[in-house]
Amino acid sequence: MTSTQRPPAEDRGEPESAQAAALHTGTSNLRTLVTRNMRQSGIYVAFVVIVALFAILTDGVLLSPGNITNIVLQYSYILVLAIGMVIVIIAGHIDLSVGSVVALTGAVSAVLVIQQGYAWWIGILAALLVGIAVGAWHGFWIAYVGIPAFIVTLAGMLLFRGLTLQVLDNISLSPFPADYQRVASGFLNGLFGGQGYDAFTLFIGAFAVAGYAVSGFRTRVARIRYRQPVESFPLFVARVLAVGAVVMSFAWQLAHARGLPIVLIILGVLVIVYAVVTKRTVFGRQVYAIGGNLSAALLSGVRVRTVNFWIFVNMGFLSAVAGVIYSSRSNGAQPAAGTMFELDAIAAAFIGGAAVTGGVGTVVGAMVGGLIMAVMSNGMQLMGVDQSVQSVVKGLVLMLAVAFDIWNKRRGGAVR
Repeated sequence: MTSTQRPPAEDRGEPESAQAAALHTGTSNLRTLVTRNMRQSGIYVAFVVIVALFAILTDGVLLSPGNITNIVLQYSYILVLAIGMVIVIIAGHIDLSVGSVVALTGAVSAVLVIQQGYAWWIGILAALLVGIAVGAWHGFWIAYVGIPAFIVTLAGMLLFRGLTLQVLDNISLSPFPADYQRVASGFLNGLFGGQGYDAFTLFIGAFAVAGYAVSGFRTRVARIRYRQPVESFPLFVARVLAVGAVVMSFAWQLAHARGLPIVLIILGVLVIVYAVVTKRTVFGRQVYAIGGNLSAALLSGVRVRTVNFWIFVNMGFLSAVAGVIYSSRSNGAQPAAGTMFELDAIAAAFIGGAAVTGGVGTVVGAMVGGLIMAVMSNGMQLMGVDQSVQSVVKGLVLMLAVAFDIWNKRRGGAVR
């Protein structure tokens, strides 16, 4: 082959050939598709089964428009924390302080807005700045001093809980002004009209499905271009249709309740942004590299200290977002706010497929894991199950999720 000759289009990996191949390339073997990534496949199947089970046990109340709206409002702050926590866990760390940071940021906001009369947005901005400062504090000790994250954040859990008590002077503050409350309890309704339903909510649902389809097809084209395995095109279409049906059913229920919750928009934006950051940016790839093989990451030139620092700054920021949402939802700040939130966030990440040893996990998986916890909690509450039994069930589910991760890793090693 001379220097002027070019290889065939399929060898060059040109977009045109990859897009054409995307229509007929792939496997239809469902067993292969499921076992290829058992960790993620299993969590989606488990989520569907749990939702169906509690829908039956509650005589359909679980999936009623009002209850679905309540699930979104009640557990949104845990899902926000799970986004940051899964990134921390992917990098091989842990953060035990997020519940205390939620309490501290909510307390700072309450003091400024309720006690001192500042505008509601000043309170939110101050809370975010405090969260970022807390994250920088943790990042400094972990990344540059070299203290393990477990110790630093355990100390932070005690430190920032104590600061919360001092900021609030051991009392609760309430209520917040209406504008502040709308962050977690407000709705967008009637923007596009609708008779007995909110057309805007359905539009957002349809837009999300279209975005998922386009993103999925582009990912499929890219995988084919680099000769990576994909499902057959009919199965790809079936997957998009199945996801679309679930999303539109969810949107339909919200549209027949109070419309689109503002907090769901905040959560949706965060999920999209962080899914892109973790999968399509240099920073995201470096996080996975650090958690997967620290020595290899160092040898490849990854600035491990800098990445670790910003991982915890980000966790502090998201803890502050959760603190604003929680204080808005509860319409006040309490010294005991955020208790056990760190465990819920950690559970969401592990149940969603994150590996105990780091290097594995996704933002979407953490969301599914958080929703599993939310559906179980809500379903058991609807059934009148005692709080003690709920704790036992949650503990067993977390233990099974970690056991599944270990089994899946051993299975993968045995296959290789």
